[in-house]
Amino acid sequence: MIYHLTTPEAWAEAQQSGRYERSTRDATLAEVGFVHCSERDQVARTLGAFYADLDEVVLLGVDEAGLDVRREPADGQLFPHVYGPIPVASVVTVAVFAPGQPLPL
Repeated sequence: MIYHLTTPEAWAEAQQSGRYERSTRDATLAEVGFVHCSERDQVARTLGAFYADLDEVVLLGVDEAGLDVRREPADGQLFPHVYGPIPVASVVTVAVFAPGQPLPL
């Protein structure tokens, strides 16, 4: 399982379309070319770097089976990147939480 942090609005859009197509908080899959994800032990770092200022964040647990996932270097670590949209059906866990709360992992 890999993880992706997002906004409630972006997750709502994905549920309507059936495909998640955001790369990061402010960028689309079309702009970046892949969806940024994290391994379990990288989620806290990603949260602090990109989402700590929000009142509410959505943590998606993604089954990577059938997805084009490549672990690529960024900031001295390998992060999973999904090349292509993530089907909503590949999202197996969804947790909405405030950044100051414990991670729902």
